[in-house]
Amino acid sequence: MADLLQNQTNEKEKLQNLNNKELDQDELIKRQNSFLNTTLGKIVNTAIDLGLRWVLPDFFEDQVIDVKNSLIKGGLKEGIDKAIEGGIELGKSVTGIFTGKFDNISQAQNAIKNGGIIDSVSNVIDSALAFSTRKKLINANTANLIKQGKNVILDNVSSNIETEFVSQLDSIEKLGKYENNWRNYFQNQDFEGMEREYIKIKEKLKEIMPIETTIKQAREIENIHLIIKNNGQNFNLSEEQMQLAEAL
Repeated sequence: MADLLQNQTNEKEKLQNLNNKELDQDELIKRQNSFLNTTLGKIVNTAIDLGLRWVLPDFFEDQVIDVKNSLIKGGLKEGIDKAIEGGIELGKSVTGIFTGKFDNISQAQNAIKNGGIIDSVSNVIDSALAFSTRKKLINANTANLIKQGKNVILDNVSSNIETEFVSQLDSIEKLGKYENNWRNYFQNQDFEGMEREYIKIKEKLKEIMPIETTIKQAREIENIHLIIKNNGQNFNLSEEQMQLAEAL
């Protein structure tokens, strides 16, 4: 009897902690910045790879790779990393995100638009080209071809950033659909349906920039889902469990 009462007390405390736990704001900002740095870095890198192939059509693949490596030696990678990091912070300042935290995807999209990343990437390419040419890592003719086609690279960066944010908004919409489906299955006590939507929710969250409201909603669903799953798919919830469920 004592063990049962202790288990009930532990469960009550655990549920209260889950329900009341606030997200660490500094950690959330770090996660958002990390997501944007990684995502935008991949976009810029891919645009440069495709752009080099386009502006150097007579080069073999290995030659294009050599040119890219020469630009990297000229500071391309480090320059892009700094351009993106600086662009994110400048965009926050320009658009009034003084807390450092984005509350939704549209805020992040607007900040990136106003962060001057495209201009910064342009300057980085120029700098890397100048260094690589000066050190004879790239000949002058190749450098001129890249300069002439630089706008193609920058246009690809711009359009692909826009595409990424459209994809983010689409993913948020799909996540909301999966969460609503999960709630409907929960109301009908259909655990198989809940499990299918729960898996979709977990997978979709991996694609989305961390947003506080999104994380909290998903966490509340996860708490109830795991309670029911760990209780042998039993929907007879305690009073504390029902309070958490009603928040959904």
